[in-house]
Amino acid sequence: MFKYRLYPSAKQELRLVNQFKICKETYNTLLDLNKKLRVTRKFDLNGLVMDLKCANPLLAKKVHSQVLQNVSDRLSKAFDNFFERLKLREQGVKVKAGFPRFKSKVTSLTFPQNNGAFKFISDKKLKISKVGVLPIVLHRVPRGKIKTLTVKREKSGKWFAVFSCEVEPEQSVPLGERSSVGLDLGLETFAYLSDGEFVSNPRFFRKGEVKIRRAQRRLSRKKKGSRNRSKQRVRLARTHERIGNQRSDFVHKTSNDLVSRYETIFVEDLKVKNMIKNKRLSKSIGDVSWRGFVDSLSYKAVMSGGQVIKVSPKNTSKTCSKCGFVKEELSLQDRQFVCGGCGFVVHRDLNAAINVFRVGMGGAEFTPVGHSVRPLFSGAVVDEAGTIYNET
Repeated sequence: MFKYRLYPSAKQELRLVNQFKICKETYNTLLDLNKKLRVTRKFDLNGLVMDLKCANPLLAKKVHSQVLQNVSDRLSKAFDNFFERLKLREQGVKVKAGFPRFKSKVTSLTFPQNNGAFKFISDKKLKISKVGVLPIVLHRVPRGKIKTLTVKREKSGKWFAVFSCEVEPEQSVPLGERSSVGLDLGLETFAYLSDGEFVSNPRFFRKGEVKIRRAQRRLSRKKKGSRNRSKQRVRLARTHERIGNQRSDFVHKTSNDLVSRYETIFVEDLKVKNMIKNKRLSKSIGDVSWRGFVDSLSYKAVMSGGQVIKVSPKNTSKTCSKCGFVKEELSLQDRQFVCGGCGFVVHRDLNAAINVFRVGMGGAEFTPVGHSVRPLFSGAVVDEAGTIYNET
């Protein structure tokens, strides 16, 4: 995925907004027709789109045909996900069915094929059918074959062009001799390493809460429907966007630093979706972005010739890393782990990181779970169990 900033003119912005409205109306019309015709497949929904274009010729003039086909594709995928959730409910999994709902707004449109609907005029101009030539900041050249283009507008009012490209897989080049490490993700410190290092928690949302509160108060005082309220809403959205950008930058830089120093990284297989239900910790857990960090760590490890292995988090904090004694009572307020067996005293996060490392290396009674990520090199062998290893 390659994301670039767009700067449409006032007229071009109006055209894009009108296309968003048409896509929303088309989506809602198809969903309404589904209640009568029971049509859920993409091929059949595309046929309904053709009927709508015949009934209203202005659709074809204002919106590119591929964009409307993508609208039917989105609805088809929504029904596929709905049917998958129904199957999970039949299997006893507690999940909401979530029948597709009518959309109140659409903030993006997608060209699923690159057959002349969009093209680069220069390194600063992008031509889009039915919109015009838009200025674009091409800070890096897209690699591979461009497959799709998505034009989206963020809540902050900024416009972006997102290209999905098909890139030939490159053989990963190992970065030399590197060691292995266990990683314990936390809230007091962002991450504690089994070798004693730790990464401080930047707490971007906590630091930006003052600005968010101030912007939110100013928004609540504006008259509903006024232009001043609309401007203040954009200011608030940009405050949230800045925090998100800071968090994303931190996650990528930290993961890049770790994969450059360690070949194998063991992390806990945390169920963040369940953990975030804790009302006291939900804001702090959301701020550290554990899932995004592990995902970034995984694909960067593949690119550098390493691997990320998820292990079971069971008793990693309660088990003594020195003698193996399991401490039954350990609250979040206890930042030091004091072993009741041998008297060993250590920071609880460092103790957990050492246990994660030992579990990953197979030196504990419970075995690793989750998945490991490792690219295939020349001379690699895959056994019957699916384990990848080198002949050497």
